[in-house]
Amino acid sequence: MKARGFLVVLFGAGLVLGGCMQSTVEPASEANLTARDKKLLATAPYEKVAIPEPYKRHIVAYHRKETPGTIVVDSDARYLYYVLPEGQAIRYGVTVGEEALVFAGVAKIGRMTEWPTWTPTADIKKRMDVPDFVGPGPQNPMGARALYLFNGNKDTMYSIHGTNQPEYIGQAISSGCIRMTNEDVIDLYKRVKQGTMVVVLASNQGDSPFNPRVASTANPFR
Repeated sequence: MKARGFLVVLFGAGLVLGGCMQSTVEPASEANLTARDKKLLATAPYEKVAIPEPYKRHIVAYHRKETPGTIVVDSDARYLYYVLPEGQAIRYGVTVGEEALVFAGVAKIGRMTEWPTWTPTADIKKRMDVPDFVGPGPQNPMGARALYLFNGNKDTMYSIHGTNQPEYIGQAISSGCIRMTNEDVIDLYKRVKQGTMVVVLASNQGDSPFNPRVASTANPFR
């Protein structure tokens, strides 16, 4: 949820994202959930929200050449890819930043947290009526996990994290960060490590179809 006017150096101007015509559903695994996860998710106020099929977790064909283990985000299409070996990737639906707040570039995961707290920045507080601090739990807009993006040793103030608004997966309404469903961010968290490379494509740099469903504002609290 944090946002700051920091733009990481773009990973080349000619990036195009992998085609994904064939896909199979990547089943959710209860093995990823800790006892704490199960307890908190059982009381989540959004557990009955239906995620549109295109934004559910899928294993897809992937023609780009990133090293397996890399995260690639197509902000236009609202997809996050975790690159697998042999020309495949796991594709997750995400919420991305609204226009003028979008992060784009290359970073690395510099810190990882389970059930993070949230302290909104001054910029967010100017735009939204939010508390000064929110503790961990399903009501927290950071959700179940947070992967903080760093440029070298410097926190970019952007992250990949869960959400308390899964109904917005597939849209562009966040304050710049990349939101996933809590179940999906838990799954991704188990696959990555500190130092994992993250490539977030600038607008019009991916070759997935643009999804026009864009909302201009949304309060991160129900």
